[in-house]
Amino acid sequence: MNIRGLGLGVTLACCVMLAGCSTATVVTLQNGTQYLTKDAPKTKSKDGFYEFEDISGKTIRVRADEVATVKKED
Repeated sequence: MNIRGLGLGVTLACCVMLAGCSTATVVTLQNGTQYLTKDAPKTKSKDGFYEFEDISGKTIRVRADEVATVKKED
């Protein structure tokens, strides 16, 4: 693991700790991509999408059939 990868991991961990009372959630897609969210994502909408905000504040929308798992962060 290089320094940049280690720094990213430490940054992500700090952001999760600073989130306070929110429940961090990991959304894993079918292709293996993982998103760490501040709160649990909104459930599947009528148009078939999940919508959530990742820890950097970016709003993400993915088709429900692309989502493999949604779990609380340990």
